[in-house]
Amino acid sequence: MASYFEELAQQYIDGQWRTGSGSWDVIDFNPYDDEKLASITVATVEEVDDAYRAAERAQKKWAETNAYARRAVFERALALIEEREEEIAELIVAELGGTRVKAGFELHLAKEFLREAIHLALRPEGKILPSPADGKENRVYRVPVGVVGVISPFNFPFLLSLKSVAPALALGNGVVLKPHQNTPVAGGTLIAKLFEDAGLPGGLLNVVVTDIAEIGDAFIEHPVPRVISFTGSDKTGRHVATVCAAHFKRAVLELGGNSALVVLDDADLDYAVDAAVFSRFVHQGQVCMAANRVLVDRSVAEEFTEKFVAKVRSLPVGDPRDPGTVIGPVINSAQAKALSQVVEQAVGEGGTALVRGTVEGNLVAPSVLTGLPENSPLLRQEVFGPVVFLVPFDGEEEAVRLVNDTPYGLSGAVHTGDIERGVAFARRIDTGMFHVNDGTVHDEPLVPFGGEKHSGLGRLNGETTVEAFTTTKWISVQHGRSGFPF
Repeated sequence: MASYFEELAQQYIDGQWRTGSGSWDVIDFNPYDDEKLASITVATVEEVDDAYRAAERAQKKWAETNAYARRAVFERALALIEEREEEIAELIVAELGGTRVKAGFELHLAKEFLREAIHLALRPEGKILPSPADGKENRVYRVPVGVVGVISPFNFPFLLSLKSVAPALALGNGVVLKPHQNTPVAGGTLIAKLFEDAGLPGGLLNVVVTDIAEIGDAFIEHPVPRVISFTGSDKTGRHVATVCAAHFKRAVLELGGNSALVVLDDADLDYAVDAAVFSRFVHQGQVCMAANRVLVDRSVAEEFTEKFVAKVRSLPVGDPRDPGTVIGPVINSAQAKALSQVVEQAVGEGGTALVRGTVEGNLVAPSVLTGLPENSPLLRQEVFGPVVFLVPFDGEEEAVRLVNDTPYGLSGAVHTGDIERGVAFARRIDTGMFHVNDGTVHDEPLVPFGGEKHSGLGRLNGETTVEAFTTTKWISVQHGRSGFPF
């Protein structure tokens, strides 16, 4: 694993591994023990330009390549991930502080999305449409957009980079990827290495490790990319969308969430507890779909709370390399401090800490809070870590109102003994995704993934990915002579 960090601590531009020419370095730390994993000199505006120009040059030939030949690259990339799976899992544990369970979960999904990318190469279909003009044939071609810029986050960097990079390439585009500076290898250069070894032509995929402190908005303002796929906070997403709109680019935004898991009065409480604990605390709660809020019908709240608190107290916190660890470190000290402030604010507003987790370095133990006033801003914002709010409610009408009382609308779940009651409830919630009798954290290759309100714009997965990374082109053919009025 150490060799990965040594080998991949570079920029990957136009098929070449090279050192950035910026004046400072991104230092890649293990969030659990602060071990220095790598030092990468940042890419400059000029290198971002080099990367986009390389993708632009390579894309033309790639788009003309037989789709079956393109598909073979992704088959080889999948085989390489399977061959190197243990090393990649160790890298995820080290660079993200992800547990073994989390690394396995991320790799499983990454392989599923690569399998879908294999099929996406053959997915685009054209149409022939009728015309009111005699003798006219309307052909509608689905073609690549050209070059896609991808900005990925730190929480599931390998998966969420691949989720845009692989389909964009499979559909005939070039790609420039900018991973998060906390996960430059898992979210960036590792992916470049896998595709290089899989035989992807040089220049098609470029990875620039840099930061807005160095390049400003150059990554999204650059004239070459026609689509920017961004995963991250709604604050940054708003800026990305604004810049994209000013430059007539398409923005695909997967942003934050404030999901609720709802327990109705007829729910299986033991099962609901299991679902709620996983939904909040998977990867230390650093998941956009995580259940920030657990809403429980007051008639079962006492029993549910007792069981929920007992299970949360039992979660092992510690070294993510230990297979028994459930709660590893959050990504950095700033995040750990912010989570401590959330708990202090909640208690200061009159909330009760049923469990108040300790903070040691970047290890933030779970906190369970209840009794917050309904107008608390904490109940409406995203909390990216192992802190959960328990909220009792009286009846479904109040539950619907409380769930929707947030600017976000990404995911959610409801637990009930009556499936159709759950479906009816789900349809009343303003989210892009909602799950009946399950957790809030799900992603599948064929199902449209995305949010409403401040949780994003557009969708990915399946046919929606084709729409995101391709465009349509109308070519009409006039058989015979057309008539003109003058």
